[in-house]
Amino acid sequence: MYLQAFPPFPSSAALKQLQASITGNVLFFVRHHLYKWKSHIRIDMDGKFAGGQFSPKKLRGGRRCFSRSIGGASISCSNSMGKDPYVPSNEKITNARLIYAVAPAMGHNQESHPESNFRVPAIVNALEKMELTPKIRGSEIIELHNFKPASIDDIASVHARAYVSGLEKTFHESLVAAGAGITLVDSVVAASKNCLDPPVGFALIRPPGHHAIPKGPMGFCVFGNVAIAARYAQRVHGLKRVFIIDFDVHHGNGTNDAFYDDPDIFFLSTHQDGSYPGTGKVDEVGHRDGEGTTLNLPLPGGSGDIAMTTVFDEVIVPCAQSFKPDIILVSAGYDGHVLDPLASLQFTTGTYYTLASNIKQLAKDLCGGRCVFFLEGGYNLDSLSNSVADSFRAFLGERSLASEFDNPAILYDEPSTKVKQVIQRVKHIHSL
Repeated sequence: MYLQAFPPFPSSAALKQLQASITGNVLFFVRHHLYKWKSHIRIDMDGKFAGGQFSPKKLRGGRRCFSRSIGGASISCSNSMGKDPYVPSNEKITNARLIYAVAPAMGHNQESHPESNFRVPAIVNALEKMELTPKIRGSEIIELHNFKPASIDDIASVHARAYVSGLEKTFHESLVAAGAGITLVDSVVAASKNCLDPPVGFALIRPPGHHAIPKGPMGFCVFGNVAIAARYAQRVHGLKRVFIIDFDVHHGNGTNDAFYDDPDIFFLSTHQDGSYPGTGKVDEVGHRDGEGTTLNLPLPGGSGDIAMTTVFDEVIVPCAQSFKPDIILVSAGYDGHVLDPLASLQFTTGTYYTLASNIKQLAKDLCGGRCVFFLEGGYNLDSLSNSVADSFRAFLGERSLASEFDNPAILYDEPSTKVKQVIQRVKHIHSL
C-alpha cells in the first residue's frame, strides 16, 4: 500500500474537531491508540512483539508482518503490500474445506475493555488446542498469511473521506482488518469457479465493523468490514446481489444505514430488542428503491436456540430464496451467548454450530457456496472461542462438541409467545 493514495492529513484544528464528534466507546478507543502517520512513504516492516510491545526487526520491501505469543497461541498477521490481494492457487482453494484469515489488531484496547486485544488470540488458541488449523489438518484448512490492507477507495465506498482521513494507527490496523475480509472474498469467489462446494471464509478480525456508520465510528467499530466487502464483491467480482446476515446481539446499524436504499443488497439483522444502539425496529425495512431489502428482527431477552432455529427456517431461508443472492456475507457476533456479559439472550455453542451449518448449506443451495463470515462481537473469551471453533467444525462437516461446553442447567424457558409474535409480524410486513 502506498501512502500517496491517502487524502491530505487534516490540520490539528480539523483533527480536534473530528475527535470532538466521536462519542462514547469509540472516542476512548481512538484516543488511546494513535501514533504519528508519516505521509508519502511506504510502510514495509517485519517485527516481533516483545513484552507486549511491537519492535521493528528489519525493514524490507513488500510486506508488513508481526507475530506474538499470547495464552499459548502464536498470533501472526502478514499482509502483502503488492498490487493485488494474495490468493492461494486455484488447486489449493478448490481442495480446501475452510479458509480463514487473522487480523487481531494487537495494538487496540490492551487495557481492561470488553472489546479487548485478547479476543482473537483466544480464538486462535482454541483452534490450535482443538486441532482445527492447517498444521494438523493439512490442505483441508487454509490460513491466509498474505493480504494487503483495504485501499482508501475500498473504505471510501462506504465511509466519508473526512472520517477516513482523521484516523492514524487505528486507521491502519482497521485497513488490515477490512483487507482480510476482502481477500477472503477473492479466495472464496476464485474457488467457486472451480468446484461446486467451495470453502467458507472466516475473517477473525478486529476491530469489528457493523456499528460504523458511513460518516464515522460507533460502538467498538471503526470501518464497516462487511459493508466494504459487499461493495467490493459487487465492484470487483460482478456479484450484483449480496445477502448479509447479521446475528450479533446488537443491531448492525452501520450496515443497515449503508444500504438502506439499495435494492441489490439485502440486510437481515437479528438482535436483542432494546439493546445498544436502540435501532433495528421491525418497521425499518429500507427506503425508496431499497424498500423491502432491509429486515430487522428484534428478539426479546431470553430468546435462545429454539427462537433462532425458528427464525432461520421461517424468515432467513425464505428471504434468501426470494432474493436469489450471488454471495452471502455474515456479521458473526457471538455476544448472544448465554455467558456473554453484555446482553441477555440464551444462545449456546450449539446455536452457533447450527447457524454456521445452516448458512453454509444456504449458500451452497443459492449462490454456488460463496459465503464469508466476519467476526463481530463476543466478549466472554471462553464462549467466544468455543463457539467460533464449533462454527469451524460445522464448516468442515464434523460433529459439534457443544455438549462439552454448554450447561443446560443454566438455561431457562424462552419467551416463546413474544418470539412467535415478532416473527409473525416480520413475516406479515415482508410477505413471507
